[in-house]
Amino acid sequence: MTAVGIALGLLGLVCGLAGFSYAAARLIEAIAPPQGGFLDVDGQRLHVFDKGSGPPVVLIHGLSGQMGNFLHSLAARLSDDFRVLAFDRPGSGYSTRAPGAPAGLRAQAATLANAMRRLKLDKPVVVGHSLGGAVALALALDHPDCAGALALIAPLTRPVRKPPLVFQALAISSPLVRRLGAWTVATPGGLLFRNLSAREVFAPEAPPADFGVAGGGLLSLRPRNLEEASADVVAINDDLEPMTARYSEIGVPVGVLYGRGDRLLDPLAQGASLKRGLPSLDLEIVDGGHMLPVTQPVLCAAFIRRIAAKAGAASARR
Repeated sequence: MTAVGIALGLLGLVCGLAGFSYAAARLIEAIAPPQGGFLDVDGQRLHVFDKGSGPPVVLIHGLSGQMGNFLHSLAARLSDDFRVLAFDRPGSGYSTRAPGAPAGLRAQAATLANAMRRLKLDKPVVVGHSLGGAVALALALDHPDCAGALALIAPLTRPVRKPPLVFQALAISSPLVRRLGAWTVATPGGLLFRNLSAREVFAPEAPPADFGVAGGGLLSLRPRNLEEASADVVAINDDLEPMTARYSEIGVPVGVLYGRGDRLLDPLAQGASLKRGLPSLDLEIVDGGHMLPVTQPVLCAAFIRRIAAKAGAASARR
């Protein structure tokens, strides 16, 4: 085969994979459509779910997730007593990230803070899961007017040397390679191995059979979301490292809920160690894995209510 033939064959393969990825993304969107409305903030279009009345509770999801991680089981258990708002982080789910916008924790926190101000949320309880916990911490540090308390579930609080195995393929520093991979092999590979990946993320608990659609799990396999999740992975430690020295500045109640069987983040390194900077931290370690908002929504709802009560008591004393 000539060099020209090889080149044409490779071009055809790339075009075929890109076409498959595009078609798969459209199919996923058809079976897992947006669950909220949209808000334009800082040149980015944020997907936001807003339901209920009462004190506001803001839900921020983790890496490669979106609001469905909360809406699957948890949000309905809070909306009778709280105004529950769940955001897709910039670049995740149905939210966009402006071209050239940074993917760092503090940049995401700034965009969410501006959205919360637009929505006139008064000192909400901010619930952050996994990477969303790091964004919630950045929010409390940089935008204290936007956080009345932090309820962190399996949060990332300190830098990790490398991502968990299930996310290591996302650690691509080159934007060009990141985009090429997202639009060729990432979506077909993600679909092929999605059950294996879900079992790893949920372990030692089992993922619900309907998580791909009802929990939005399939949305993370679209090319754009894979590309943006890769940008998140690369940017995480840039902000997280300096943030750890500032945790003592946080002046609102903070609670952490961790599953002792979590296989993605270490409950001691990420949860218990936070007490060094926040001695008043409310720390609870329970049986379970990383995806507690999905697998143990009753427990998570009780945890959030407890932190909300602390926030109310702290506000009354001021």
